Amino acid sequence: MSAQSFIEETKRHAAWSILMGVLTSALGVFLIAYPLVTAKMTTVLLGWVLIFVGIGEFVFALQSRKPGGFFPKLLAAALFAVTGAALAFAPVAGVQALTGLLGTLLLVQAGLAAVTAFQIRPFSGWQWYLVGAGTSFALGLLILMKWPSSSVWAIGTLVGAAVLVGGVVRIVIAAKIQSEAISLEHLPPSRAEVSNEPPDAQHLVS
Repeated sequence: MSAQSFIEETKRHAAWSILMGVLTSALGVFLIAYPLVTAKMTTVLLGWVLIFVGIGEFVFALQSRKPGGFFPKLLAAALFAVTGAALAFAPVAGVQALTGLLGTLLLVQAGLAAVTAFQIRPFSGWQWYLVGAGTSFALGLLILMKWPSSSVWAIGTLVGAAVLVGGVVRIVIAAKIQSEAISLEHLPPSRAEVSNEPPDAQHLVS
């Protein structure tokens, strides 16, 4: 593949990546605009994932040759399946439960991040861990203080924000790659090809 064809292919892939980033960002905005619908879809999807995990655990339990390994796997399969069914077929209650769990996890994450920040305090950048800890703590506290009414917006908004940020990041990276490809396209021909010519030809060129 020549350098020119490689540049053209890179530009084409970057353009498609930018388009996908725009579509992903639009999806993120839609998910943020309708957080309850997003939360229900996320809960149902998670429920079915857990159901299939439970089925897989049940199959592994049947294949277990050791008596001590059968019952723990069977118990895990039942736990996954029951939890998944509860989330998939009762999404409203599932959203409320997941929202409470999310708020708790944010508080735990805030505590861990704060501990990490003070552990690495002599080093540069430890303040960012502390800022992250404060943000997680404030968000987790807000979710739990408003629970269960926070179920209407918490999960859907966070999922939508994650999708939106992912789309924006993809656009930025693809645009950077496309810009680099265009700059390479306008560079003058390299003199590296001259070094591959016979000595006499190099002398004539110089």
